[in-house]
Amino acid sequence: MLVMLCAVEFVVLVNSMGAFVFKEAPGLHVQVPWMVALSLPLVVRRRYPVAVMLVVSALFIVAQSQKVADNLVPSAILFLTIYTVGAWERNRLLARWSRLGVIVAMFLWLGFSLVRALLGPPADFKDAAGPMDPVLASVLYGLEFNIFFFVLAYILGEMAWTAARRQAQLSFQAEELRRSQEQNTRGAIAAERMRIARDLHDVVAHHVSVMGIQAGAARRVLDSDPAMARDALQTVEQTARTAINELRGLLGVLRADAEPDLRAAPGLDDLPELFDNARAAGLEVSHSVYGSPREVSSAVALSAYRVVQEALTNVVKHADAQHVDVRMRFLDSALELEIADDGRGRSAAVGSGFGLVGMRERLAVHGGSLEAGPRRDAGYLVRASLPTAVEEKV
Repeated sequence: MLVMLCAVEFVVLVNSMGAFVFKEAPGLHVQVPWMVALSLPLVVRRRYPVAVMLVVSALFIVAQSQKVADNLVPSAILFLTIYTVGAWERNRLLARWSRLGVIVAMFLWLGFSLVRALLGPPADFKDAAGPMDPVLASVLYGLEFNIFFFVLAYILGEMAWTAARRQAQLSFQAEELRRSQEQNTRGAIAAERMRIARDLHDVVAHHVSVMGIQAGAARRVLDSDPAMARDALQTVEQTARTAINELRGLLGVLRADAEPDLRAAPGLDDLPELFDNARAAGLEVSHSVYGSPREVSSAVALSAYRVVQEALTNVVKHADAQHVDVRMRFLDSALELEIADDGRGRSAAVGSGFGLVGMRERLAVHGGSLEAGPRRDAGYLVRASLPTAVEEKV
């Protein structure tokens, strides 16, 4: 629509000035419909680029043969159609040869027009003042201008297609990268869940072993020492409640084809060993405990140990820190951990980030939460909360 309005406006302006390219021109009632006919196909130029270019090319030649208006707007419309074929036609072989065919046809028409002009009455070059023959200069100007015109339309169309294709490839690669990252994240979550399942297996296996031993002892002394049998059965009951609560914490975590590790699972008492390892790596570690220390379930203690272990590993590998502060708070119904370093705050930004994913998965088993991010001044902070008051049900 905009091109059509511009075409009609230029026709009116040219007629108002009398600045016709051709010596004679039909009236406005003929020129305006021709401009509309040249412009209308542009409405579907992106959907049918080759067809629109061929139609406009044919109309362009016919319009010139009818000496319609000036040559500026029709040339601009033709330029736009050639560019559109280069930028939008999916069949690149068709796009190339159709444009070359139109360009050759236009130069043939140009040659025909020049020959006709040379054979006709001589042109009036009364203001010519250059060193060249005015007729030769006119022919060279027309040839060079049209060469520049068509080459520019061809090249710009190719550039637009190349840029759009490159953008589509980048978008596709970005989508593939996103899917790959999601797949890697799912794999890391699955691996961490398997690790959680293995650790909880060790904890629950310990309780079941205790239950078996106590039940066997109660069976042997049931007749001779009922009081001892009663104490053994009470131990079995308490151990069963603890095991059931910890099993409930699995939350659907599955374990497949994993060999049981019968070694004692680490807990809060093993944290000093982690601190010693961090100090051996060059970190200054400070550790403080707040609240009244109390015994927590083996599963909670193991998860707390793993969180501190992962946080210290991230600090050593990525944070470029000198000091790390580990704080453990025994609240009324939760165990809270804080690991803060004075590094550059990059411990979560560098690497895959699967460590934080694993922490969240491990804490989610117990209904806990995790906060991780740069500190206000410097460094990085990891804060984990593990509920310790669990309702026991059989």
